[in-house]
Amino acid sequence: MAEDDWPPGFFDRQDGGDDADFYAPPRLVTHIDDDAIAAVSELYDELGVPEGRVLDLMSSWVSHLSRKPSGGLVLLGMNAVELQANPVADQVVVQDLNVDPRLPFDDTSFDAVLCCVSIDYLIHPVEVLREAARVLRPGGVVVLTFSNRCFPTKAVRGWLATGEEGRVAIVRAYLEQAGFEA
Repeated sequence: MAEDDWPPGFFDRQDGGDDADFYAPPRLVTHIDDDAIAAVSELYDELGVPEGRVLDLMSSWVSHLSRKPSGGLVLLGMNAVELQANPVADQVVVQDLNVDPRLPFDDTSFDAVLCCVSIDYLIHPVEVLREAARVLRPGGVVVLTFSNRCFPTKAVRGWLATGEEGRVAIVRAYLEQAGFEA
């Protein structure tokens, strides 16, 4: 499926208002349960994520890493208060990827790019993932995790219109369109 082959309205959202307004109040809560957090942390460890320099996209006050990455952790998200509350962050960048999907980092500057329970909010996911590919070092990993929980007014309609298997297919298509091998 080519980037422009998504059905009309797929990337529309019930709340098309400014994301900066929606994400302005800090939400210092976890958006997945303890078992899911443990599973994400274990996955990151299995993939060797903490062994390099890590970029956590659409981040918050917690990155679900079992330990601080050896090469440092850069957070990119919408709420400065949440990002600055993250105890393992080395750098924070406040940016709305739905307004500007370009990542403000040099080519091949990260060993891992993470996006935990937020891929469903991107209206330009393929562009963001192309940027993730650009900033990854050779052999680096991109790790996209998602759950059945979300802010339904901000998730894209295509995400909400399908179940878990459909969401796996959506993420696979995003990755393939961005140039990753699935």
